[in-house]
Amino acid sequence: MLSRKIDAAIDAFYEGSKMALMLTGARQVGKTNAFRRLAKRKFEHYIEINFIENPDARQIFQGAQGAKDILLRLTAFATEPLVPGKTLILFDEVQRCPECVTQIKFLVDEGSYRYGLTGSLLGVELEDLKEKAQKKDSKASEPVGYMDIKTMFPLDFEEFALAVGAAPSLLEHIRECFEHTTPVDPVVHEQMTRIFRLYLIVGGMPAPVWRYIQTNNLQNVAIEQLAILNLYKKDISQYDPENKLFLDEIFDLIPSELNAKNKRFILKELNKNIKFRKYEDSFLWLKKAGVAIPVYNVEEPRIPLILNKQRNLFKLFQNDVGLLAYQYASGIQLRILSGETNINFGAIYENAVAQELSAQGFEQIYYFNSKKQGEVDFVIDIGDGTVLPIEVKSGKDYEYHHALANILDNKAYDLRKAIVLCNENVAVNGKKVYLPVYMATFIKKKQEIPGIYKLDLIAQSS
Repeated sequence: MLSRKIDAAIDAFYEGSKMALMLTGARQVGKTNAFRRLAKRKFEHYIEINFIENPDARQIFQGAQGAKDILLRLTAFATEPLVPGKTLILFDEVQRCPECVTQIKFLVDEGSYRYGLTGSLLGVELEDLKEKAQKKDSKASEPVGYMDIKTMFPLDFEEFALAVGAAPSLLEHIRECFEHTTPVDPVVHEQMTRIFRLYLIVGGMPAPVWRYIQTNNLQNVAIEQLAILNLYKKDISQYDPENKLFLDEIFDLIPSELNAKNKRFILKELNKNIKFRKYEDSFLWLKKAGVAIPVYNVEEPRIPLILNKQRNLFKLFQNDVGLLAYQYASGIQLRILSGETNINFGAIYENAVAQELSAQGFEQIYYFNSKKQGEVDFVIDIGDGTVLPIEVKSGKDYEYHHALANILDNKAYDLRKAIVLCNENVAVNGKKVYLPVYMATFIKKKQEIPGIYKLDLIAQSS
């Protein structure tokens, strides 16, 4: 099994809380396996109820009057003994059983066992779970105080590098170089660059990664990637039948739109007469389902960025760079692995960075575009009231960035620094910090909420 960063967070959650934990995220990002690893580490008994594979299991919750009813019915589906204090029970794919979400509080209150839940498409479905459950049970309510929610993503680059055999000491060296803005050892830099190129092809979805580790065969990786893309297409048709034609078109156009000169999503490619509001719900669906990452334009790179957001101007990235590379095909994998520098891999590099930023906690990602000043690939709020512009360069022209220079020189924006992610080693030129693109995995969102703060009224009254 693959080791994931979220494992430590899950362990800490179950050690410090009696609540249930729900993992959400796109299909095939490893939610179920995260709980299976937890069970091996922390519990003697593990029961897994999958509401897709076993739709009859919905009967466990339907019409139940409390924990006693639920646990009695659960024994009919359990393949392991329910031992109080030693059993983890996972309810898998709960979007197929909204009653499970609204009634989990009864089980948590009863307290004999620990509970986990997973759900795909829950960004789409979760808002409706309460309403659906209440139609069947007027007493149903959201499990506030009984359940926490964490989101899973594909493997980030750091997780991938460790999975394919990079030594932890190499990652620690790179992290220190990132934190202190010092060059990476040249041999390490070359090795990590090769791993990053592999990451662009394999991506971070666990099944393709695991297939690569087992076989080192990229054709086998492609088989897994095609299966995931087909699963996404099936979800689109199943969960949004009224708008599935719009969703199909948008999803299929992501690779070509990213490969266009400006990389922005152009609605006329869908329909020359269409208005944005007609398609907006479909774009939001893809985001909430976790299969796409929208990056919106801001008119000015100033805090708060959301007030400068233009909702009808955006780029749309795949949730996984490996899936995007598969969709491009046409020998691009071999060209990436060989390190060709005369080909523009900008769309794939940008997708990898968007994926990293999303996985590192940036829920809102933006880009800047102005006719007068030019375009900057990414603009993010790093959490301390500071805007950080990021340029992504896949070729030799990494030192040419006219728009970035313009906004750094604009005193009204008061930008402290900018990052240029490229194939070269760490360097600093004024406000511009050049970093190897694989270091995107270390760009974290800082804590916005202050810690302990004690109001001193005595000092003011004296």
